[in-house]
Amino acid sequence: MNGHIIMDEAAIHRCIVRLSHEIEERNEGLENVVLIGVDEGGKALARRVSEYYHRAYGDVVPHAGIEEAPLEVEGKAIVLCEEVLRTGRSAIEGIEKIFSFGCPARIQLLALIDRGGRELPVRADFVGKNVPTSRAEYVEIALRELGAPSDAIAITGGKA
Repeated sequence: MNGHIIMDEAAIHRCIVRLSHEIEERNEGLENVVLIGVDEGGKALARRVSEYYHRAYGDVVPHAGIEEAPLEVEGKAIVLCEEVLRTGRSAIEGIEKIFSFGCPARIQLLALIDRGGRELPVRADFVGKNVPTSRAEYVEIALRELGAPSDAIAITGGKA
């Protein structure tokens, strides 16, 4: 991985554990929570959060990618998972797709990295790490589920 590493495998794991606890607390439990990934990275995050709940509590929290067969969303607390939040466009697309499945009680946004630079009025409810970046910089995320040898997050590129 090129660039400046801002989170290694251990830091990413700690971050996912913390985010999992925040989701549980904000939703007063897990019984109505459904995790949906915006893209492949978001799907991997949703899976990791769900697996954490299973290991820690024995709870099964449904998870899927946004393009998979729709899960039951009626009356549920949907946590839309995204690797990197920047403009807000992919979050809006994910929200629109969720509403095509039904009407959830609420939709919350989880971003592993919030790099700022919003073009739409979107705010993450759960943020792993705020990393303000310039337009010339790129957040590179490597996850084992996506074929990387180990998990890491780096900033690449130069200042604009």
